Amino acid sequence: MSDTTQITLQLSGLSCASCVGRAERALAAVDGVTQATVNLANATAQVDHTADLPLSALTSALADAGYPAVETQTSLQIENLSCASCVGRAERALNAVPGVITANVNLASQSAEVHFVAGSTSGGDLARAVTTAGYPAHVRNHEMDEQAQTDQRRDDEIQQLGRQVLLAGVLTLPVFLIEMGGHVVPALHHWIVANVGQQNSYLLQFVLTTVVLMGPGRAFYTKGFPALFRAAPDMNSLVALGTTAAYGFSLVSTFAPGLLPAGSANVYYEAAAVIVVLILLGRWLEARAKGRTGAAIRKLVGLQVPSALVLIDGEPVETSIEQISVNDLIRTRPGERIAVDGEVISGRSYVDESMITGEPVPVSKSTGDPVTAGTVNGNGGLDYRATRVGRDTVLAQIIQMVEQAQGAKLPVQGLVDRITLWFVPAVIAVAALTILAWFLFGPDPALSFALVAGVSVLIIACPCAMGLATPTSIMVGTGRAAEMGVLFRKGDALQQLQEVKLVALDKTGTLTLGQPSLTTFTCAPGFTREAVLPLVAAAETKSEHPIARALVAAAGPDLPQASDVEAIPGYGLQAEVAGKTLLIGADRLMQREGIDIGDLAQTGATLAKRGETPLYAAIDGKIAAVIAVADPIKQGTRTAIKAFHDQGLKVAMITGDNAATASVIAADLGIDAVKAECLPAQKVEALKQLEAEHGAVAFVGDGINDAPALATAGVGIAIGTGTDVAIEAADVVLMSGDLRGVVNALTVSRATMRNIRQNLVWAFGYNVLLIPVAAGVLYPLGGPLLSPALAAGAMALSSVFVLTNALRLRRLRPAIPENQTATDTVLHATPAE
Repeated sequence: MSDTTQITLQLSGLSCASCVGRAERALAAVDGVTQATVNLANATAQVDHTADLPLSALTSALADAGYPAVETQTSLQIENLSCASCVGRAERALNAVPGVITANVNLASQSAEVHFVAGSTSGGDLARAVTTAGYPAHVRNHEMDEQAQTDQRRDDEIQQLGRQVLLAGVLTLPVFLIEMGGHVVPALHHWIVANVGQQNSYLLQFVLTTVVLMGPGRAFYTKGFPALFRAAPDMNSLVALGTTAAYGFSLVSTFAPGLLPAGSANVYYEAAAVIVVLILLGRWLEARAKGRTGAAIRKLVGLQVPSALVLIDGEPVETSIEQISVNDLIRTRPGERIAVDGEVISGRSYVDESMITGEPVPVSKSTGDPVTAGTVNGNGGLDYRATRVGRDTVLAQIIQMVEQAQGAKLPVQGLVDRITLWFVPAVIAVAALTILAWFLFGPDPALSFALVAGVSVLIIACPCAMGLATPTSIMVGTGRAAEMGVLFRKGDALQQLQEVKLVALDKTGTLTLGQPSLTTFTCAPGFTREAVLPLVAAAETKSEHPIARALVAAAGPDLPQASDVEAIPGYGLQAEVAGKTLLIGADRLMQREGIDIGDLAQTGATLAKRGETPLYAAIDGKIAAVIAVADPIKQGTRTAIKAFHDQGLKVAMITGDNAATASVIAADLGIDAVKAECLPAQKVEALKQLEAEHGAVAFVGDGINDAPALATAGVGIAIGTGTDVAIEAADVVLMSGDLRGVVNALTVSRATMRNIRQNLVWAFGYNVLLIPVAAGVLYPLGGPLLSPALAAGAMALSSVFVLTNALRLRRLRPAIPENQTATDTVLHATPAE
């Protein structure tokens, strides 16, 4: 079976939820496609398909359905092209990039023109593909990257809609004043009849309305009627039918009134023109609001730098980011952004990593430390070796995760899809029944009443709001989560997380720092820490045990030399340091050697009650100190657990640590349930038990041994400072490694789902309530008969309401502020996992 790959396509022609459903069905019907998800808010399709499926199969299916993929192009400048075979190799490298339609390399100009499907790749990826083939390339300076092109297309759409609204509004205003002004102010009607003439006013309205419909409103007909003829009507079809009915009836009333029943001749030019103006105005407002939903992605993309100083033969050379390869040496000056992921080889500085991790305090960097693309260097200079470039960098992966989450389809969207599949045909049927009912049973002029009611039904029943209700909230919610350091790798986790009843936590690296450190060093009378610690650390330098490394780190450099180091299995070790004999180990070692630990026994007992394992050090046969090395609880852990409880959640700890230590930590932190001494497979069983007892469970972990549990849990949440295996198995990733991020993830999930429910209630409630009103069911009871113009205004506002409501999520604040750690105190736990 062929490997599965994913491609993102930018689509055109999407206008409502019905369009989304049809585009998805068209893609899913292509042999080789395993899953297709279309997002109305950002007009993209994410398609999972077999690797051998040609791109043309997808683009052809979309074109046949009426929603063609957007195509774009870019120019590359290529070096080292010396012959026709070089051209061939460069073209093959470009054509191998998913999404490329054609690639033409020119030997004379040392350039390439690449035509590709927007969203599927980028200019940087194309340049990198050619560079990897041996021909260094970069996007020409005048060319825009993929995000810039997307932004430009959005801005062009907004400007075009703005011009259309302005033109349509100017042309429609006289029509509106002539017709509606005459109804509101009878004197105006009489003046028009006396001075302009009724027939002349009809002719003027005819000319102006025709220009509006054939000019700014032409897209409704060029898209709506073909969709109707394909038996796949959409929102454009509703507008086209409604305005054509009003316009056509007006034409007959103007030029052949004798064809109509006596007294029914009337013109509705203003209805057709105002409908077009109001719907275009709604689309203009909608496009502006959509532009703001992707603000988080644009901020992340803005962190990428276009070029960097690459050290070539020791000299810094300005090099485009596409030409940087793994193992290149790069120089970053003070205040500059790090270009790619790497490892520092020289220099010392502090780097602001807040845009990646959310941590506000700059991190010290020196030789051997990792640096991340997009972070900001401080006051020192750094030289580093590139370890990951292009789409492999942490920043690029974050952008990809956010994009995938924003394009996800939540389970709740299934209901919307099932309804919208038949919504537009049902609306057309309701409109036809409305016209028939009014024509048969309505008062005179029955035909006029039937037309007004039928057109109003067609116009007011817009499925736009339904289609935008879920994806806009997802886009804004996941984008805001990313700004808070929470990445939703899988979009459905956004819905599943709000259903969680219990949060299960791994211990080492999740509750604790995962880095043992010296916590207690109490000396016996006659000894001092300054004198004893270097001797103890010197004896431990040959050991790889975490306790030994913590002691060496605490003592610092310039330790004396140890000799005759001998490990005593099950007890500790013995060594000669600076002419003194040292014994380091548990109390049983001291007992075996006949050394009295005296008052330090009480200190050791206290440490044991706190869940720590005491060690003792003796020098030349005399007890010198009691020592405890522990893994401190992370800052923010206590605050996070309190927040879980405040939200009505239970908290459990699943750990490989011994039961006694785990119980002490759990009691101190207020954890409700403990599953201790668990191997990786046993963690999965523990999760299943907790789920059976409490309901939906979210598991938070960071290590390789947590991967099975992360994959099994209802929602797996990985600490971003953990292993790649854990991150790949998780549904949600916390960039900062702080448990308060889990609280933020829960907050975003609940706020987003609440926002989606508000949007859906509005979208469906709007149609359920107003379609009958538009049909005129209240008219016999003395209620209003909605005019088509008012129906168009209500329809336009419904979509704007949904988008505006979704944008409120941009103001969502972290559940726990960054500096709220006053209640956090360091708890010392034995590192046993």
